[in-house]
Amino acid sequence: MASNSNARSSRYYGMRDTFVVVLQALAIALFVRVFFYQPFNIPSGSMKETLLVGDYLFVSKLSYGYSKYSFPFSPDLFSGRVFASTPERGDVAVFKLPRDNSTDYIKRVIGLPGDEIAVRGGQLVINGTPVPKVAKGTSKTVDDDGLPIDIPSFTETLPNGVTYTVLDAQQNGPFDNVGPYKVPDGHYFMMGDNRDNSTDSRAQRAVGYVPFENFVGRAEIIFFSAAVDEPDALNWTSPWTWPFDVRWSRFFNLVR
Repeated sequence: MASNSNARSSRYYGMRDTFVVVLQALAIALFVRVFFYQPFNIPSGSMKETLLVGDYLFVSKLSYGYSKYSFPFSPDLFSGRVFASTPERGDVAVFKLPRDNSTDYIKRVIGLPGDEIAVRGGQLVINGTPVPKVAKGTSKTVDDDGLPIDIPSFTETLPNGVTYTVLDAQQNGPFDNVGPYKVPDGHYFMMGDNRDNSTDSRAQRAVGYVPFENFVGRAEIIFFSAAVDEPDALNWTSPWTWPFDVRWSRFFNLVR
């Protein structure tokens, strides 16, 4: 009898210890997610080719300090930001859409407070100076019908030296000749890298200028990527194809 009792007691304490360890791990993961790094996935192609549909990335909340929008459900505990650090031109950042203060958007910081931003003939102009835009080649993507197409790509270099790739699908597209926009104090002008397929600060009624308070964090690193926007990609009924649908080369790429 004593041996059976000892066995039951051992199982009980073993299960209890396992439960405690799981709870501790969940608490640590929740703490990290709330205060340091939050995972996000990319649902649209507005940031191609920097970010692709099916990319999963970590966003650093500490990069810009904390506002109420840094936390789940945006509790109205305080206004402004604490431990604030201002975004830099060229950062890829997640923010809450100013129109509803709840929808997550991810774009690149183009205009700082006080800047004048315009686009002329598809070329970005900051404070009256055209931003260098050099032809790079083409980028393979898919159209709305899922058919593969090639889009002209360019290397754009901001005044602070940040360089990245932009896509320009149409000459004289809807946003190729807009502005000037005068960025208000405490706000930022955000643009997608896929210039003809991005709803951003150029669309004043849809997005407009983004208050600093609405920033959630800076995109840091891609930790997973799957080709969900390509024809016949990631077929959930055919698990044997999954390893071929995963974009292994994008794992742990820094977001720039």
